Amino acid sequence: MKALSLEETFGLEQLRLVEREDRHPRRGEILLEMKAASLNYRDLLLVKGHYDPRQPLPLIPGSDGVGVVIAVGEGVERFAEGDRVLPIFAQRWIAGPPTRERLRSTLGGPLDGVLCERMVISAEAAVLAPPHLSHLEAATLPCAALTAWTALVVEGGLKAGDTVLVQGSGGVSIFALQLAKLFGARVIATSSSDEKLERMCELGADVGVNYKKEPKWGRKVRQLAGGEGVDIVVEVGGAHTLGESLKALRVGGFIGMIGVLSGTRAPVDLLPLLMGYVRIQGILVGNRDNFEAMNLALGAAQLRPVLDRTFPLSEVGLALETMASGAHFGKIVIEIG
Repeated sequence: MKALSLEETFGLEQLRLVEREDRHPRRGEILLEMKAASLNYRDLLLVKGHYDPRQPLPLIPGSDGVGVVIAVGEGVERFAEGDRVLPIFAQRWIAGPPTRERLRSTLGGPLDGVLCERMVISAEAAVLAPPHLSHLEAATLPCAALTAWTALVVEGGLKAGDTVLVQGSGGVSIFALQLAKLFGARVIATSSSDEKLERMCELGADVGVNYKKEPKWGRKVRQLAGGEGVDIVVEVGGAHTLGESLKALRVGGFIGMIGVLSGTRAPVDLLPLLMGYVRIQGILVGNRDNFEAMNLALGAAQLRPVLDRTFPLSEVGLALETMASGAHFGKIVIEIG
């Protein structure tokens, strides 16, 4: 079978389509014919060698994908041939809190990922894809959608009437917007592009703030949230946005720390955190049980992901360059099958 691989060294130009040997599923495993994948910023960092320079190679990258079960191993009861399933990001994180061991089982590093024609995984490490979604739409769920769900619902305690701040128009932020509106929340969106803010408002955002025009956007967001501040921040910027996020947050509010797009290190004034009784929680996707709960909600609401562009498996390097440019709106997806 064909697979996209980093063989000996990191770099976008080092991605190669290679032949890998197929293997049959053993007891408790399923064999998937992969249909589609989607890209995350983590994939870009990993391929460039910035995510974990010590990652052993060769490696098949890619964390998010959807496939059809074409063979099952002995003892498998969760799935049957023909089922369409989504491998979970952390293959050994089924339920409960994360552990170091569970978080060492992630697809696309250190384990081989989804950018291949066929893959074998444990039957316990997958969930059924929502039937109302296409292959390309379903492939966006394992990381971006579940990360937003974990931040808002599992850790943030989202409820109707809350005000949520989302940053930018990447996959996690758009899913967070869609999920927040699904729960009856008010959403304030930030972006450097008025055009993207208009599109966010078309998706349901109640108001947008251009952070290029409003460099001190934290106070602006607080004012837009009735003067008290927002209840939840979906923080994807990192080092250089956290300070403004703290200014935008209400007393007792929650920040789901997800991304580091602006860097990982910067001085932060701790006084607003202490005096504001703020909770900051690092978010790394989520477990299988929460994935299944999210999919039930998506199916009930017939919620559809927002897709940007589609590339074939042979053009993943170009797709990652498109992601690096920041010009996309929503998820960049890869057609495999």
